[in-house]
Amino acid sequence: MVSVIASNVRKGNVIEKDGKLYIVLTAENIHPGKGTPVTQLEMRRISDGVKINERYKTTDSLEKAFIDYQTYNYLYQDGDHYVFMQPETFDQIHVGLDILGDMAPYLQENMEVRLATFNGAPISIELPQRVTLAVTDTEPAMKGQTASGSFKPAMLENGVRTMVPTHIVPGVRIVVLTEDGSYVERAKD
Repeated sequence: MVSVIASNVRKGNVIEKDGKLYIVLTAENIHPGKGTPVTQLEMRRISDGVKINERYKTTDSLEKAFIDYQTYNYLYQDGDHYVFMQPETFDQIHVGLDILGDMAPYLQENMEVRLATFNGAPISIELPQRVTLAVTDTEPAMKGQTASGSFKPAMLENGVRTMVPTHIVPGVRIVVLTEDGSYVERAKD
């Protein structure tokens, strides 16, 4: 931990307050014509996602946490935990479903991810923006539907439902965004 004055806190910094970690979403320094300058921080508690707004004097001291970002490879699922390995040191780390959230279905064997850790404990994970998955089930195209602009529901191999263009049939590999599972394009492989 290192102390920083409130006016030096930036978006993306991790602050420790009352023994809990908060990620800064917005930081705004306000200098009124009269009175004391203040720093307005909008933060999200990492443990449960609760958002808070705090106002500090610009000279107030805050505790900034040091977060370690490293690249890991996904290995396998072990019950409620997912096991990742650091490729250089071969150290393994177990990440809970609470940290992965709705990104868990998009994990693929040997996928490279960026893992943020604080004191050796994982606090957040960043997956690649796009993954390639096979369509396992979809409805046949209706006669009279135009090829452009029409979408139909489809089930992907990871169990996620998404909307795909009408020309996509089961067995076709498609690229989807890990952020929301939306269709991007037909895979080139």
